Amino acid sequence: MTRIGLLSDTHGSFPEQVFHFFKDCNEIWHCGDFGNINVANRLQEFKPLRGVYGNIDGQDVRLVFPETQLFVIEQVRVLMIHIGGYPGRYRWEAREIIQREKPGLFISGHSHILKVMYDQKNELLHINPGAAGKYGLHHVITMVRFTIDVIEIKDLEIFEKER
Repeated sequence: MTRIGLLSDTHGSFPEQVFHFFKDCNEIWHCGDFGNINVANRLQEFKPLRGVYGNIDGQDVRLVFPETQLFVIEQVRVLMIHIGGYPGRYRWEAREIIQREKPGLFISGHSHILKVMYDQKNELLHINPGAAGKYGLHHVITMVRFTIDVIEIKDLEIFEKER
């Protein structure tokens, strides 16, 4: 059983609530737009970190994190990409990878809108954790945590706080 803390779109700010909300997590996943490498370094000092770079990330982040991650946790195949869309409206790059690799979990960010949706056509769960940073059009800081237990994705919890 693996506990995951998921966030995106920090845009250079670091939500101190991470330390409390993700304290029991085994890993943290950041779905792009770190804003700078300092955000990644603080997260990595706290817990093991996986991430992808986003459209606002500079070379400091792009040298450390790829544009796309495809990996397996427990027995769940995970695809993570910053600008990926969502079920029924995938960006073409994400759609091609989803069709080829058949992940069970698709993680994207970019929109600053928290979404958790099941895609029946592709038989996967899509999660966009919204935005955890101070900058952007969103009014609420959001983060997500959940558990992967063999093939089951469960115990999803959402953190919300007025910005």
